[in-house]
Amino acid sequence: VQLQASGGGLVQAGGSLRLSCVVSGRTFSNYVMGWFRQAPGKEREFVAAINWSGGITKYGDSVKGRFTISRDNAKNAVYLQMNSLKPEDTAVYYCAVKGERSYYYITQDVGEYDYWGQGTLVTVSS
Repeated sequence: VQLQASGGGLVQAGGSLRLSCVVSGRTFSNYVMGWFRQAPGKEREFVAAINWSGGITKYGDSVKGRFTISRDNAKNAVYLQMNSLKPEDTAVYYCAVKGERSYYYITQDVGEYDYWGQGTLVTVSS
């Protein structure tokens, strides 16, 4: 199983980026998928997650109202639209898929996600 994240880059504060994550090797259409981020010297932080149908989403407090998560099960992909970016959003962003024991409901716990992408760097300049 491989999760390939892309779309990161350098953007000015107030700008937008769209991250993509495509999964290969297995279909996860029934699994919760999510995004986390990790800034230098900090722990990995929950950003957003989405249930299998896309009908339920959850966001970290710091990104609510600015980020939108979505998915396309036909493409085995999850996306993160990031608007009104701030310098404090600078981090490596990781896509992830819930583990087998709890694949169907959203949690923010890093430890409950078993499959991870390699990360894509987002840098927001002030």
